[in-house]
Amino acid sequence: MKKLLCLLMSMLLVLSLAACGNNNNKPAEQSEVQKIIAEAQNMTLEELAKKAIEESNGKTFYGVGNSSRGKSALPLFIEYLKTIDASYNMNFEWQQPKNNKIFDQLTADGLKEVGTFAMTLIQDGNQIESKMVQTGVLDTFIPKGWAEANGINTAEYKGYLPLQTLNKIFEYNNVNPDKKYDNCWDFVAEGEHGLFMGIDSEIVGKNFLYMLTEDKYATYLKEAYDKLPAAEQAYFKTTIDAVEKDAKELGLGENGKYALAWIKLWVNSYNEQTDDGPICNILVKKSSVDQFGLLVYSKVRSVEETDETSVTNLNVAAYQDGYEGIGGYAYCHYLFVTDNSPLPWTACAFIAYMVETVDGFSAWGKDLGGYSSNPLVAQGTEEKYHHSLGESAKVVCETTKDRGYDWWVNTGKLVVEDPKYCASVAFTVGSWIEMLDKYTPQ
Repeated sequence: MKKLLCLLMSMLLVLSLAACGNNNNKPAEQSEVQKIIAEAQNMTLEELAKKAIEESNGKTFYGVGNSSRGKSALPLFIEYLKTIDASYNMNFEWQQPKNNKIFDQLTADGLKEVGTFAMTLIQDGNQIESKMVQTGVLDTFIPKGWAEANGINTAEYKGYLPLQTLNKIFEYNNVNPDKKYDNCWDFVAEGEHGLFMGIDSEIVGKNFLYMLTEDKYATYLKEAYDKLPAAEQAYFKTTIDAVEKDAKELGLGENGKYALAWIKLWVNSYNEQTDDGPICNILVKKSSVDQFGLLVYSKVRSVEETDETSVTNLNVAAYQDGYEGIGGYAYCHYLFVTDNSPLPWTACAFIAYMVETVDGFSAWGKDLGGYSSNPLVAQGTEEKYHHSLGESAKVVCETTKDRGYDWWVNTGKLVVEDPKYCASVAFTVGSWIEMLDKYTPQ
């Protein structure tokens, strides 16, 4: 049955990719918004700002995103435009759909000749690729200044535009000094139940599991497994051997079985939570002895210090000497212009403002755990907020000293989301994950 299922899924994937390839071979006529984007990509921020002023003065700008902070960034953008034209004024509304409804909302709005939403800030590379980009709902705009800062040729760049990379990392309560997590396999050991947002409620968590099967990250898991004591290896080997055949049938690399074993143990054991905020609030309590979670790093910035709760009760696993394996995962917030945008010039200018200026990124940059995709903005943000010194948090300690994007991706071995890879294994690995038993806390 498993062989038949895998064969059918593989055939569907091949057919779908072939269909995409055939469509790509047809000359596509540019939409009006795409024509504006092509022109806008050769313009400076100030030139775009002047276009935005002409287009949107006195109008209302509607944006939608997975992050609520777009609502904080828009007033800063308006103030920037007023430095060019003091008479400029624009109303705005920012929506943040819950429960992954943003894709349905954008799809419905995309059916209109002229949409309501001018742009979006959106996460989940897998669904963006399959539901938004391939279907023509969203268009990528690459600002000239951002491309130059990254040494990128705009015409040749084929990726999306990331506003920022965020990390979700393994953190654990340190009240019991004898309890340590010094290897990523410790989080799926017998009796462990990590606090984690469900993979069906926040899909980037499922993308994390998909990415573990990519050769680079499967190798990280194999290398960490090799560092375990023999007795612990023996415990995990039972599961590794059990999924070896599945790894081959799914077409994974030589270390794919380690990825599938870790995934299986994780899905069967994690304690599902509604949000990362509550997870953090649990872990920082004195009473939460021997508990750990996988959560957004930025949550540590706002811990309220009391006799019972303190950020000092929390350790970042990857920061500990001798830690082996993955320290968590990373995903992006991407910026797009809607293909039927009512204010495309203003959308392009707003996007450029967020990725080309420290003030534009400040709605996100003021907190640790979020890294601008523009190296100049990232540097300016660090100089302003001193995340590496922990100054953006209420309490300065090892946990609140952010070691930065480069450290996390390289030394911290974050599993970084790749939209195209996630989309390529969503039918195969995704279906395999769906067949796993999920742990239900008693």
